[in-house]
Amino acid sequence: MTLPPSATDRLLSVYLVLSQYPVLSSRIRDLMRRELFKQGFLSQKEFEQEVTQKAIQSQEREGLQHPQIEEPVGVWERRKALVRDQLTDFYFSHHLSFELIEDLIEEVLHERGVSTHEALFEFNPEVAPEDLLFNQGMMIEKMPPDTRKHMEPRLREIKVVLIRNMISDQLRYINIAREWFSISDLAEIRRHKIGQGRIGGKAAGMLLAARILKDCPREDVRNNLRTPVSYFLGSDFYYTFISVNNLHHWNDQKYKLEEEMRQDFPKILADYDQCEFPPSIVQRLETLLTTVGQKPLIVRSSSLLEDNFGTAFAGKYESIFLPNQDGIDQNLTALTRAIARVYASTLNPTALLYRRSRGLQDYDERMAVLIQEVEGNQFGHYYLPDISGVAFSHNQYRWSPQIRAEDGFIRLVCGLGTRAVDRVGNDYPRLVALSHPTLRPSNTVKSIRRYSQQYVDLIDLKDNLMKTLPIENALTGDYPPLRYIAQVDQEGYFRSIRSRLVDADPSQLILTFEELLRRTPFAERMRVLLNMLENEYGSPVDVEFTADILDNKGQPEIIFSIIQCRPLSYMKEENRVSLPVNLDPEQIIFTSEIMVTGGWLDEINYVLYVPPESYFSLSTQSARNKLERAIGRINAALGGEKFICVGPGRWGTSNPDLGVHVDYADIFNTKALIELSGEGIGPAPEPSLGTHFFQDLLEGQIFPLATYIGKDEFNQAFFDETPNRISEWIKSDPDLYKWLRLIKISDFKENHHMELVMNGEEGRAVAFLSESPRGRDGRLQ
Repeated sequence: MTLPPSATDRLLSVYLVLSQYPVLSSRIRDLMRRELFKQGFLSQKEFEQEVTQKAIQSQEREGLQHPQIEEPVGVWERRKALVRDQLTDFYFSHHLSFELIEDLIEEVLHERGVSTHEALFEFNPEVAPEDLLFNQGMMIEKMPPDTRKHMEPRLREIKVVLIRNMISDQLRYINIAREWFSISDLAEIRRHKIGQGRIGGKAAGMLLAARILKDCPREDVRNNLRTPVSYFLGSDFYYTFISVNNLHHWNDQKYKLEEEMRQDFPKILADYDQCEFPPSIVQRLETLLTTVGQKPLIVRSSSLLEDNFGTAFAGKYESIFLPNQDGIDQNLTALTRAIARVYASTLNPTALLYRRSRGLQDYDERMAVLIQEVEGNQFGHYYLPDISGVAFSHNQYRWSPQIRAEDGFIRLVCGLGTRAVDRVGNDYPRLVALSHPTLRPSNTVKSIRRYSQQYVDLIDLKDNLMKTLPIENALTGDYPPLRYIAQVDQEGYFRSIRSRLVDADPSQLILTFEELLRRTPFAERMRVLLNMLENEYGSPVDVEFTADILDNKGQPEIIFSIIQCRPLSYMKEENRVSLPVNLDPEQIIFTSEIMVTGGWLDEINYVLYVPPESYFSLSTQSARNKLERAIGRINAALGGEKFICVGPGRWGTSNPDLGVHVDYADIFNTKALIELSGEGIGPAPEPSLGTHFFQDLLEGQIFPLATYIGKDEFNQAFFDETPNRISEWIKSDPDLYKWLRLIKISDFKENHHMELVMNGEEGRAVAFLSESPRGRDGRLQ
């Protein structure tokens, strides 16, 4: 779909370029009129008649009753000259190309013996319209190498201005992008852009990654990459949308208290759901849908801050799948409603509190929208990619000493990638260490079965819905890539599938991805891809992807689609920190030996503890919501203190039955999250590696740890018998004291604090009591 710049932009470009040549503009316009008459767009006689008519109309607007006799001849001729120039610019911009005006300028300059290349420097890219920038940039790119060499600084300036105006104003991004994007690349982005403003961080990262990988030295990687068909709704339309629908009264949400934000958000969703779109945008979206046909779409947030260095905004804003199987009117309604929902998500309390915690509250966070065709294939009346996931170029949390951190890791699923990036309550992705792809955190049949993917997210084309289905209902024996992603659970062992048709009961299928990792180039190519992106970004990256598994003359071939790329936040590792030796057992509060990274937290004064028995005894969702809000209030109150959180199961899970359901906004001040499992609680939580919640922890330098009670050490008396200090920090229902405990370390042992030492090389962490230092006066410091 071609989305040309507006006629106003074209006219402005003509006017601006002529303004650069005030002495020559009269001669240039003579040649412009010559071309208009020569190519038959209008005759000279018709043109001069219109000049006279419009000149008389301008006189009448000034109140002249008898314009032919009330104005001196000199003023009349000057008036006609101005009208003649305006009409020349207007007709030329509507009927002839910008390249032609460049040829005419060059002709006039040649008549005067002036170099075109010298004239180029009279043009200021910073204040120019996009048409002019693109045409000048294209002209330089088409120059012979010897001539172009002297114009490279000018070309770089034009590219930087275009990148900053169209894509991102983040300097670290611009510094990379200017080395990769050509003017042709930027023109292709522009052709898929709707409205003014930037296309936002998510779109920016995807496009830059695709451009970098287009030049991958490995032919087998380069030739098996594709970029999703994408369209971009510019960020400036966000404010137009707010103005058209009179939504300005919600603009101050980011400055309100958390409770006010949460109370208002349902009203905001209702308001945005009733909004209208301007006819000009509706027409563009309708054209988009006509071009796409009935291919499923995903409408994704792409805010100006999203996916930048240090601010991923992972999972903070909406992404909405649209099956797109109705008629054009219904599909258009669904698309506009999805865009409105993405806009409303900018006011989601979780997003606003995240911004506040990252010092971004005052930034003008406009929302662009990325609309993409969903990558995948049709299987029956279902539509899904063969595999999806999120891949990381650096792996800090290793479950075996032989795993190389620099090779990265993947969270891998079958179907849509939602189950890879979210910490869903009832399912597990396959964790793949790219240095040792088949090495699992646990290799027992029981654990493999338990921690395998149980459900598939897909689009039901028949019902026009996105669905989550059990594996046995979604995949059958004739699913083409089944032998690479599944094995048959058969009497205590897993049997690989060797044929295209499987006669096993679908309930026996276990998604292990074993043959994908053993028999295809998937892992090795992903390692190459991630390494190249990390090198060019100058930082570890994480990449969301889909992939198809094709049969190429009996050999499996992997086709990758990169749908997102962003700089990866990571913990500041201190692997050389030594674990304390000869600790008195009474000093130890807890230990951990599950995926430990390097680090050291000293002078911890408080522990926020959710007792497992009390938590799982909460029988209503309202009681759990009350607990979650209390955790958020304690987190805010303890902003000036060093504390950690300890609780049962998964922190941040979407299923409260499996752990403490909180958002990052509820715990961003803590220094560590400790997940409890074991006796009386349940199995060890599935590692949250790679989820949006995990990304938030890394950005916030919050250490995630897991303690298995019954295997690791855990001082139950410390957690149960130390006084509860909650009432000193927040006002709350007395019932809350049974569900939530705030422990001051010195209450357990006077003049002491807690230290948490984590050694990544040994894969072990220990939290222990340490005496608080005293000053010269003998007082505690």
